[in-house]
Amino acid sequence: MQEMNLMPMLLLIGIVVLVVYIFSRYIIVIRQQECVIIERLGKFHTILNSGLNILIPFVDQSRQILWSRNGVITNVDRIDMREVVIDIPEQKVITKDNVGIIVDAIIYVQITDVKRAAYEIQSLPWAVAQLTQTTLRSLVGEMDLDHTLSSRDTINSRLKMVLDEATDKWGLKVNRVELKNVSPPPDVQMAMEKQMQAERERRANVLAAEGSKQSQILNAEGEKRSRIEHSEGEKQEKINQALGDKEAMIARAFGQAKAIEDVAAAQAKAIEFVKEAFGSSDVAANYLIAMEYLKRFGEMTQKNTDKVFIPYEATSVLSSIGAIGDILNKVSQDPSKITHLKK
Repeated sequence: MQEMNLMPMLLLIGIVVLVVYIFSRYIIVIRQQECVIIERLGKFHTILNSGLNILIPFVDQSRQILWSRNGVITNVDRIDMREVVIDIPEQKVITKDNVGIIVDAIIYVQITDVKRAAYEIQSLPWAVAQLTQTTLRSLVGEMDLDHTLSSRDTINSRLKMVLDEATDKWGLKVNRVELKNVSPPPDVQMAMEKQMQAERERRANVLAAEGSKQSQILNAEGEKRSRIEHSEGEKQEKINQALGDKEAMIARAFGQAKAIEDVAAAQAKAIEFVKEAFGSSDVAANYLIAMEYLKRFGEMTQKNTDKVFIPYEATSVLSSIGAIGDILNKVSQDPSKITHLKK
């Protein structure tokens, strides 16, 4: 009797377990940005999107693929449609100039076609990683070490283009590729550091030489400008002195001309007075000549010498003196003429 009473209870428990199992496996709630591939009797049937989805028990099954979940590559049945990061392991690559370097990278990918990602390629992340490594070896092998170290952007863009084209048939979109590390061997790195140090010292020496050269040029230009200014100053000083001398000479010449003019005017006035006094121009001329001879003769006799030489022309002076005597006799007879002579 007790065994017969347990049978319905066990049956009820089995039904409850079956219902729970069916609900857990065939009634699916899918979150946003996720999807599930459904196969019906082993054949692709549909893709379930976000929301509540009900499957046919024991007929519909979800398909698992190898994909990233929380940064870990694992088998998942809920495929994340967001952009994910795949870390490419480091590898040794030989450059064009036969230098072995260690490189690694990361790629940002996103599934655009879930069906092709599940059925066109096996182990999608592993295939992408292997394709990235082989393409990276090919690209770096075309460059020498210096070009590789200075052309990361070029390598990234070329690698992205190749990967995006190759993975398109897998329903995958490569959004970005970044080289993380490019590490040359220790001996090469040491040589590069020595080279950079030597280059820095060379640049410092070049800058010092350029500075010295520029300083010498500026000093030479300053000295040249100073000499030019000094020469201009001396030239201006000489010009000013010459102008002063010229003005002084002109002033002296005007003074001498004025003096000569005044003397000539005085002599002309004297001749007029003599002529008016004696009433004859001949007598006036003899008077003036006699007076000049007497003046010169007086200068000759004033020298401190024992002998005095009288020139032959002195006889004309004596005759002039006689003429002067006649003139004085005439003047004495006319007192008004004496007043004119005194003037």
